[in-house]
This record gives sequence, C-alpha cells and structure tokens, in this order.
Amino acid sequence: MASMATRTNSIATLRLPGDVLMVGKNETATKLGFYSSRHVAMITRKNGNFSVRAGAGGTPRSVETINGKINGVHVGEATLFGNKNSIELINGDGDSPPHSSLHGKFVEERFVYRQTLVIRSYEIGPDKTATMETLMNLLQETALNHVTSSGLAGNGFGATREMSIRKLIWVVTWIHIQVQRYNSWGDVVEIDTWVDAAGKNGMRRDWIIRDYQTQEIITRATSTWVIMNRETRRLSKIPDQVRQEVLPFYLNRFAIAKDKNDSEKIDKLTDDTAERITSGLAPRWSDMDANQHVNNVKYIGWILESVPINVLGDNDLTSMTLEYRRECRQSNLLESLTSTTSSLADDSNCKNNSINRSPDLEYTHLLRMQADKAEIVRARTEWNTKQKDKLH
Repeated sequence: MASMATRTNSIATLRLPGDVLMVGKNETATKLGFYSSRHVAMITRKNGNFSVRAGAGGTPRSVETINGKINGVHVGEATLFGNKNSIELINGDGDSPPHSSLHGKFVEERFVYRQTLVIRSYEIGPDKTATMETLMNLLQETALNHVTSSGLAGNGFGATREMSIRKLIWVVTWIHIQVQRYNSWGDVVEIDTWVDAAGKNGMRRDWIIRDYQTQEIITRATSTWVIMNRETRRLSKIPDQVRQEVLPFYLNRFAIAKDKNDSEKIDKLTDDTAERITSGLAPRWSDMDANQHVNNVKYIGWILESVPINVLGDNDLTSMTLEYRRECRQSNLLESLTSTTSSLADDSNCKNNSINRSPDLEYTHLLRMQADKAEIVRARTEWNTKQKDKLH
C-alpha cells in the first residue's frame, strides 16, 4: 500500500475512494464500501497514527489494501497518504492492541483455529500467483499461531509448556497438499487448521485454505508430526503430560478424504533411476529455523531444482507429498534427484487430485546429502497443464 505524508497543523489528508468526512481537529476519516454495502471500513488518524477498521453488520473485521484490492477485492486506485510505519490494523474496537488483527480466532467450539492472511508481492512466482512454498509457509504460520493462541505455547518453536520443560519439539514426518488453484498478489485467504491423534505417538494436523471473498476451498493439506528431543535429536514418545495438554483440542475430521489421500509408498531414487540430478545445493544461514535445523519448507525449492524448466513454466503443481527422513544442517551440501513416474494424461485408473481430474505429469523426487548419499526427503509431485491465459 503506497504511503506518503501530506500534513497540515491539524489534519492529515487521506485520498481514498468514497466521501471524506472531517471528524475533528486531530482526526480524519473515510468510509469505504467493499464486498457489499453492509461492509464498512473506517480509516482514522489519531495522535499522529492512522488506524484501519472494518465492520460487517456490526462485527468489525480487519482490512488490508494491497495491489489495488481491499481484502482481496479490487477497489480501483486507493492511495493513503501517511507514514507507513504508523499504520495500525485494528480488529475490533478502538481499544484493541495494534497487532490484534494479526491473530486468528477459534471457531467450532475451539476445535478449529482460523486465520486470515494476505498474499504478499514477494510470495508470488513468475506467473504472478502464489507458489507451493508460499502455501506451505502459510500452513506453518497458522499452525504455530494455533499453538500460541491456545495458551499452550512454551518457549520452543511451536512446543507446548510441558514439551519445553522436557526439551522436546515437534517435527513433521509427512505432509500431503492438494491445490485447486493458486491465489494472486493481494488476495486474501482464510485458513482453518486443527489437530488429531496419529497412532500412539504422533499427531495429525490438517488445513483447509479458502478464498476469503468467495469462500471457495482452494487448498487442502494433511500432515503427521512426532516429538524429538532438541538436544539429543532423537525421537521420543509423547509424554502423558503433553498428551493431556493437546487432547482437548483433538478433532476427528479429515481435510482430505481417505480415498483422495496420497498414502502410496514413494520409491527411492538412485543414480541409476534418476533422470536428472542437480548437485551443489547449499543451505544458507537464513534457511535455518528456531529448532536449529533447515526449515522443512526450504526443501521444496531444492526438490524443484531438478525439475525441467519447461515443466515449471507450463504446468501447475497441483499435488505434493513429502516424506521427511532426516534433518539437514547448514554445513551439508545437497543433491536433488527427479524422475518421471509416468505420463498420466490418458490413464483413467489414476486417482484424482484436488482439481478433480487426472494429473498430466507425475514425478518422483529425492533430496539427499551429497557426501554420503543419505536421504533427507522423498517426494512425489503431480502437475497439470496451465490454462492458456496463465502461460508466458
């Protein structure tokens, strides 16, 4: 959102669509219509700061203007003149803390955590839509905020208090994501997440991503997590104290139906079976997370390094499954291996992904240590030809 200061001794000027209402000597406000006439956004200046509020039928909601959109809806040219560092997004009444709109909320009797997030300009790819890495980061962000908002958070990265006492952390072992379509820059998405037991010593976390404006489900994801000791780096059983912490939040619901899930074994690639191998991939310091290993989302970019460039440009990645085998540190050099699983365009027996048609391409991947060939991640991806209006 563009921001510049145009100020007098008493009033800051806002150039926005709609009528501008002079409220008082130290306050300027404007009302913006979006979605429908009953949704009203209020932008005010008090004590040198701009505040943004939005309401819908008496229920205030946060509003963001990005790329000519307010909460994902095009509103034409809307430039706010003011110091960008002084803009506060307020969700609720004027007494709410400045950061309150960044938090989600619990729904369905606190079993589901819901958060609204905006697709930023640095989260889109060459076709101006969000990437698979962007979606994975949004899932991770929502999961961490779920733990924090639940009141269970300890001093670890997503760990509960009982886990922090025992020096335990969560690590993901498997994740499967299905993408109906990718949002564009400035769009707003609504993400639901919840957890359930996965066997005796695991936890399943699911997500659903909706387009905020249309409420269309555009992404579904499911994952399995286990506990690891952050000092010994060994897996651990879930202590009873930890189980009692998370048990009240368990919800027996599946984001992806079992017959649509990717539960098939991912074959291991070797030098002989891989069609393409990219070596010399080096993790950076910025790739490390608070648990002192490479963030699991970073693996996606390295996996795709060995995918043919024409596949990346002409196809949408509509499904991805990741099996995490071991940790990776900054000192490790990596290799990315890729091989075509099959050409599936005419295979009527192939299971459908989330776009309700068979994938045009399927690839098997392996990310491994370059030195000793130890496996880090196995992966499978499904691709569908991009629509003509999205091709370069």
